[in-house]
Amino acid sequence: MAAISRREFLEKTAASTAVAGFLAENMAELRANPLGYPIGSQIYPHRQLLKDFAAFAKTMAEMGVQTLELCSPLGYGADFAALTNGKEVKNIMADHGMKSESAHFSMKELREKQSESIAWAKEVGITQMITATLGAGSTPTMDDVRRAADEYNKIAAVAAQAGIQQGLHNEGFELSMVDGERTYDVLMELLDPKLVKFQFQMSTVSRGFIAADYFTRYPGRFISMHLQDVNLEAASAAGGRSAGGGAVALGKGSIDWVKTFTAAKVGGVKNYFVEQNMELTKESVRFLKGLKV
Repeated sequence: MAAISRREFLEKTAASTAVAGFLAENMAELRANPLGYPIGSQIYPHRQLLKDFAAFAKTMAEMGVQTLELCSPLGYGADFAALTNGKEVKNIMADHGMKSESAHFSMKELREKQSESIAWAKEVGITQMITATLGAGSTPTMDDVRRAADEYNKIAAVAAQAGIQQGLHNEGFELSMVDGERTYDVLMELLDPKLVKFQFQMSTVSRGFIAADYFTRYPGRFISMHLQDVNLEAASAAGGRSAGGGAVALGKGSIDWVKTFTAAKVGGVKNYFVEQNMELTKESVRFLKGLKV
């Protein structure tokens, strides 16, 4: 074996120490992130900042956000026009150490131009196409619910053929009641568990929808979460709306986050996205970095 000089030895030792330090730092951050998944942010609350997407991505990365959940420019309008070139969007995120696996798509665009939506998703690297709501009204009949579920199963089957998982968020329609049952629970029975996974909106706790309960009641049916926290007393005073009144940074409201993330493992959750304004997002990301589950 050839002898090495003291200088070469010190240089190799320093390099090894640097690599070990880098790995240890990143493993520590990984363990700090609940479920061991990257901390994400949904971009909708920040839509006014997207005209300069590179600057926005830099801001979010510096904050500690590692993945962005996008909104399709095909269905979400002018505020998201800067995202039209999917490959460019992917490259900009990569420049800042980020990526996107999930995005929101409107039902209208999925009905009218699903193939275009899938093509854009493929360019960005998205594997989860989420719809905010099936939009069948706030006072549906059971026939309305069945029709909506049947349509979405068909949309999800096309997505599956393209290697993409379709998902459903819970907004107005999903929070309604039908024949004495929560529409959300009825949809759990009507939507194909292989074709459709669910994204849980945490702020619906103000309407009595408890994430941990749903994750344990329907194991494996969920794929992601939108993270908000709610002061239930303030939300009640505001009329119990699922968004708006009572909104606070994660850890400052009524949600038990250790219980939530523990149950999320049972529910099948693969990622999560803070969905709050910039000030609350900063606070919430700091909370997530320190949360131990």
